[in-house]
Amino acid sequence: MSARTYLLAAGTFAVGTSAYVVSGVLPAVSADLRVTLSAAGQLATAFALSYAIGAPLLATLTGRWERRTLLVAALLTAGVGNAIAAVAPNYPLLIVGRVVAALGAAAYTPAATLFATGMLPPAARGRAVAVVFGGLTVALVIGVPIGSLLGTSLGYRGVFALVSAVCLAVAAGVALLLPKMEPSAPVPLRERFAAAADRRVLLVLGVTVFGVLAALTVYTYAAPFLTATGDMHGATIGLVLLAYGLGGVVGNILGGRANDRFGPMRTLIGACIGVAAGAALLPFGATSVVGASLALFAWAGFGWAFNPPVQALLLELGPEGGLLLSLNASAIYFGAGLSGIVGGLVISVAGVGALPVISVALSLVVIVLVLLLRRAVARSEPAPAIPVTVGRSD
Repeated sequence: MSARTYLLAAGTFAVGTSAYVVSGVLPAVSADLRVTLSAAGQLATAFALSYAIGAPLLATLTGRWERRTLLVAALLTAGVGNAIAAVAPNYPLLIVGRVVAALGAAAYTPAATLFATGMLPPAARGRAVAVVFGGLTVALVIGVPIGSLLGTSLGYRGVFALVSAVCLAVAAGVALLLPKMEPSAPVPLRERFAAAADRRVLLVLGVTVFGVLAALTVYTYAAPFLTATGDMHGATIGLVLLAYGLGGVVGNILGGRANDRFGPMRTLIGACIGVAAGAALLPFGATSVVGASLALFAWAGFGWAFNPPVQALLLELGPEGGLLLSLNASAIYFGAGLSGIVGGLVISVAGVGALPVISVALSLVVIVLVLLLRRAVARSEPAPAIPVTVGRSD
């Protein structure tokens, strides 16, 4: 794989880290700006919902832009958003910074994927996509622990400033090292959402939204949860959350293998059961550093085993279904956005200790949706392929 592809992956890591790093510094934000933990949690919500809504809209609006120019503009936007967050003197301006950073991320990720595939022959495009999305995976599984660990020494403002610097550095690399690439004909917004008319696709997207919601309702508030259950603080929380990241990496690998061996439905049901069981056991394991690390490792493993079978199902419903994968990306961020809202409401009403109970309930909803999906797939013929041309702004 070429160095240019890894440069694109560095960009997805930068914008992905800007999405999730806030969860590791929520207590510091809450204390500095004198807002509740629930309000601080809405920083994750603002980013996620802005991404979910902005991705298809920006892809349509920028469909005729030269691709390298779009990548640089998107990274600069993400960098500016994080810079605003770093210097924001109050909560409303910090929200503005999160929205701006999210719009940059929403423009960058689809464009980077298409740029990577456009540079390579068809036989190498699958690996290129895996590398580019690997940047997002690494950002998700280590973004929160990085934020927590660095926040101890740099403060949350320093963390946002560092993410901004990374975005700007990658933007400079893209401008200097990548060739120009002209776009193909843009895809109308109506066509982007037409694929969701299939009931099976709607069920898969529902599985994604509620699956992410089940996991991130707890994980968004992981720092205050670990403080409340195990009296953990600062760097200790960062190290414990690193176990979650490692579990996510292992779970993603094993989920792919399980999908190949047992099929997507069985893998999904097994992952849902594991997430529900793991959430139920979290309050008991999180009373010590070792227990919390083991519990989060196992819980993340089941949670991240979720992604491969979902992607496989979408490709079965539309073998060339780049549009379906794009919709699923928006569903991921929509679920992440809702997690901040739901978690904040739970904390306000019942306290941070009640979050795992909600996660269990949401996991059961996902199991029901998977069973309905299995029934719908069994009763229907395969959906016709949705044509996608490399170079389109999906």
